[in-house]
Amino acid sequence: MGASDIHKYGTDDGWHGKIEEGGEFPPEKDRYHLYIGLFCPFAHRVNLVRHIKHLTPYITLDVVRPYPKDGGGWRFPASNDEYPGATVDSLFGSKFLSEVYFRDDKDYKGKYSVPLLWDKKAGKIVNNDSAEMLRWLPNAFDIFFSDDDAIKKINLYPEPLRAKIDEIGPWMQSYINAGVYKAGFALTQEAYEAGVLPLFAALNKIEALLASIGGPYVLGMQLTELDLRLYATVIRFDTVYVQHFKTNLGTIRHDYPTLNNWHKNLYWNVEGFRESTDFKHIKENYTKSHGDVNPLAITPLGPFPEVEEGYDEDWRKVRVGEVRHPAVLKEEAV
Repeated sequence: MGASDIHKYGTDDGWHGKIEEGGEFPPEKDRYHLYIGLFCPFAHRVNLVRHIKHLTPYITLDVVRPYPKDGGGWRFPASNDEYPGATVDSLFGSKFLSEVYFRDDKDYKGKYSVPLLWDKKAGKIVNNDSAEMLRWLPNAFDIFFSDDDAIKKINLYPEPLRAKIDEIGPWMQSYINAGVYKAGFALTQEAYEAGVLPLFAALNKIEALLASIGGPYVLGMQLTELDLRLYATVIRFDTVYVQHFKTNLGTIRHDYPTLNNWHKNLYWNVEGFRESTDFKHIKENYTKSHGDVNPLAITPLGPFPEVEEGYDEDWRKVRVGEVRHPAVLKEEAV
């Protein structure tokens, strides 16, 4: 029984397979297919790995439309010209992403989420958990790169930094990556404040951490999975979350100069970040598929520009910011 088989017959747990030598899903060129939405921060993490590790020739890609979303889940466009950057389902011609899920488990009861990694050879799902893929995908295809290849040397979970990554990752996920959603989808004032205050306390914390380490990455001179996790949220913060999710106690560009400098560097100077970021998909997904949050589906034009230029390589010259709302500072002190 394979890793995918144990999750069949009506699971809502999802798929947790892994591409690895000697396993059920061995690394092979053009065997695997990734379904994503360019709007989704969690799918963005996996697409970042695909770009940073030069896996585009190894893993093919289809992109769902950012809206609408209904009972069948995310839609594919009827043609590749229907919505810029969205693609038809090149494998099966599906109308909805849910149809791909049902190809593996006809009784599947979970969410039809992105990312979804499909094995074209075996005809089944490998994995639909972005955190798991972020951990193993960066090295899954290293067999195809020589030892002196700079791409093979990119290790997003390096041994000397693992303890620090394991320490920071959980609170970054809970308070920042998921924190924007806790605030944005809150149904009461109390629930909103319970989400937004820890979010800004965590942003204050990450701003101070970045300043103390001195860049250019979260943990210093080496790009790690923490940078990918944080980028996927920060790149959406000023453009979407501030207005749409009411996270307006501060903005990245005004209140967090060090964090802003960090993300300007990634976007403008590090291969894979700008290439995997599509602001049209990001903005129109949130504003046009969350009818309860934005019932008129009007998409704001700003901010302009989406990402500022002017990265400062001398981090000592960059002001360290902070949101000093009393309730945020109280939360931060806990």
